[in-house]
This record gives sequence, C-alpha cells and structure tokens, in this order.
Amino acid sequence: MTALAIENVSKNFGGVSALTDVSLEVGEGERRILLGPNGAGKTTLFHTIAGAIMPSAGCINLFGCDITRLRPDRRARLGLARTFQITNLFPRLTVLDSILLAQHGASGQGMQLFWPLSTSRSQCDKAEELLDQCGLAGTAPRLVRTLSYGEQRQLEIALALAGKPRLLLLDEPTAGLSPAETRRVVALVHALRRDMTIVMIEHDMDVAFELADRIAVMHQGRIIAEGNEAKIRDSKQVADIYLGTE
Repeated sequence: MTALAIENVSKNFGGVSALTDVSLEVGEGERRILLGPNGAGKTTLFHTIAGAIMPSAGCINLFGCDITRLRPDRRARLGLARTFQITNLFPRLTVLDSILLAQHGASGQGMQLFWPLSTSRSQCDKAEELLDQCGLAGTAPRLVRTLSYGEQRQLEIALALAGKPRLLLLDEPTAGLSPAETRRVVALVHALRRDMTIVMIEHDMDVAFELADRIAVMHQGRIIAEGNEAKIRDSKQVADIYLGTE
C-alpha cells in the first residue's frame, strides 16, 4: 500500500519557485530519506505534506486520502506526525508533562484542565515507556530547558511518537549533534516499529545511507535523483551537486 503520494506539487512565493513539479511515492513501512543542499526545497516540501503551507499546484494523498487542502490537525488525525528542523519545545515544562500533553492532544479529547486520576496514572506509565524507548529514561522530572541539545532532539521524536503515527516526518533530527548524539538518534530511528512509514530530511550522507530503504535527492526545488544507495552513489549529477561543480 502507498503511504504517501505527492503528485506534481509546486509552491511559489511571489516570483520565487520553491518547489517545481515534485512527485514522490512512499510505500507503507518504507524509510525514505530526502537529501539535498541548503535551499533545495526539502523543508518546504515537508511543510506542504504537514499542512503548514498549501501548494500552488498538485495534490498530496495520505494512505489514499486527499489531504492537499486539509488543516494540519486533520492530517494529524489521519496519522501524520512531524519534528522540526529547529527544536520546538516548551522549555519550562518537565519532560513528563511534555509527553503527557502530547498524548492528551493526540487522544482527541481536547485540552481539558483536569483528568481522571486513573487515566493520569495510565498515561504516566505510557509516557515513561516512551521516554525509555527514546533513550530518555530517568529524565521525566527534569525541566526541558535543562536537557542537552541532543536530548531535546530525542524528546522531539518522543513527542511525535506519542500519537502513534502511521507516517512520521523527521526534519534533520541529527543536525547540530555530536557524533555520539548522532549515533543515539540513528539507533532510535532504527528501532522504531517497521509498520510506521518514515520520511526523513538528512544532510549527512552516511546517516542517510545507513537508514534509508530509498533516497530522493532534491536540488533547486526539484527531485533530480531517486533510488537505492548504489544508484545515488553512482549518480554523477548528485556528485556534482555535493562537490560543488554544478
């Protein structure tokens, strides 16, 4: 089954074309990596998938449902979750409260102020399990602002996972991380359940090749190469872009 189908999507900002006739098909359970230099259009494409911006042309389907004009919250209800290139957290909340808030928001019950005690205990247990899964065991009582940058990136992934998404968009989860922190994030992504589809923006080609089932390379708002590791490594056009000869 196709998880995500992007058909001839373009996005113009005034006279500037950020995306031009982009088409992409991602199978259910696939790990797809988007590679490309800064300004290639990768994050703009993520914004159109998540509903933060509307495309100027084209359509987007999620698990067979046309989501091209749906609000971000409606897309989330259909199983889409994302992280951001720049961390987007509440620094004064505790780690546990951050997860509980994400779980409650994903439940569809609204932002009520008081929850039944039994529900709170159950949700706390689930939150602790999620933190452990994401390498954050023992951090529950800490304020988010006291976490290292690498831990904050892991927390962002945990928040995205709180809603049990069917499609997870990861926007440069290893950006700015040390080699050791990068290894932890790579191990975390490796361990995620295989029935969840992942589309991930990445600059580090070694990380991309390690995680990807397939790779799509973007340049100047277009997809210029697509395939497995061998095909991308052998692409002269990709080499020219990364070596700066184009």
